[in-house]
Amino acid sequence: MDIYAIRKQQLISLIGNQKKGACAERWGMAPAHLSQILSDKTAKNLGDDVARRIEAVEGLPRGWFDSLPHGDSSTYIYPSLEEADNGSVIKEPSPTLSAADQVKQMLARVKGLSGEVRDKIVAVADGTSDVLSADHFKPGQVGDEVWIAHYDVRGAMGGGEVPHDYPEMLQDVRVSPQHLREMGVEFKEHFHLKVVTGWGQSMAPTIKHRDPLLVDVTIREFTGDGIYLFSWQGHQYIKRLQIVDEEHFEMISDNELHRARQIRKDDTYIQARVLLVWNANLV
Repeated sequence: MDIYAIRKQQLISLIGNQKKGACAERWGMAPAHLSQILSDKTAKNLGDDVARRIEAVEGLPRGWFDSLPHGDSSTYIYPSLEEADNGSVIKEPSPTLSAADQVKQMLARVKGLSGEVRDKIVAVADGTSDVLSADHFKPGQVGDEVWIAHYDVRGAMGGGEVPHDYPEMLQDVRVSPQHLREMGVEFKEHFHLKVVTGWGQSMAPTIKHRDPLLVDVTIREFTGDGIYLFSWQGHQYIKRLQIVDEEHFEMISDNELHRARQIRKDDTYIQARVLLVWNANLV
């Protein structure tokens, strides 16, 4: 079994009965990307960067995805979000697992804990530490700084793109929400913000090829003239949208060499609105 087959099996085990969309959101992935990895009909694999990010989010040891467990952990059932919320009984982890491994599996269901906190809890479970400070359970926010996940998604500023594995200058980004607001970025909650990547030349000079973009993923409808991340005819785009009439948008490129075109509203699925271009202009 090759490394990608092992990772896929581990990913399926980790998801269990959870909703894939909720897992994708927690892991900073596009739901379509996660579905492609899980599908037997595509050749999409779980890459190194995404595997390490999921391990960090879930408090799993680095490299957890790269090998199958020695013990039989198949008797552990991860509950769905609805089951967890309504207090349904959750089957306990297999007793063949160590206490630390059982704790790791249970922590995989807990949101909002940093990797450091998870490591401290596991250390108590395996006996290497007997100290847990209550201060460790503060939200994952330091002062006014928060983490913003970088989605493994690139939106085309040209002919349309689908998600791919590719190297990025930015991974997850740590920012100050207060500073963003002072810059004029408007959003309700910082966890609505994600980073995606522009791809192509059609939005130049506003957005250059491979510029990171800050987007609000809760904006799924047209909220006024602006730049949006959307899918149209099976491809993803980053373009300006304006209303033409009740049935059509005008899809506009800032690069004058690329003509505008009309697209049907009912074929256009808005996924986010672009709030900020994170470009490093040479001086």
